[in-house]
Amino acid sequence: MPISFGHSVMIIVVVSICTYFTRAAAFLLLGGKREVPSSVKYLGKVLPPAIIAILVVYCLKGINPVSFPFGLPEIIAVLCVGLLHIWQRNNLLSIGLGTIIYMVLIQLVF
Repeated sequence: MPISFGHSVMIIVVVSICTYFTRAAAFLLLGGKREVPSSVKYLGKVLPPAIIAILVVYCLKGINPVSFPFGLPEIIAVLCVGLLHIWQRNNLLSIGLGTIIYMVLIQLVF
């Protein structure tokens, strides 16, 4: 059964409200303090690379190195993402272009 337009709008509204209150919770819990706790600073420093590493492992776990295409599209895409990120230091650009490169490779090349 397809989802109606009204149902889709309600889903977006509920997700938006939950996202807003989740992000506002940090400010409410800090009680208006301007100084960010050192534990939060530490997590902000170490979590992004850890999450990216987990995503890379998750994306590459299904590679079969003994059958065609031997994981080449995935490896090429990962190398492109890495090089783009080293060059531009822009997460959105590197992940977005890496995804496009991967999709082109699996749809048109391999």
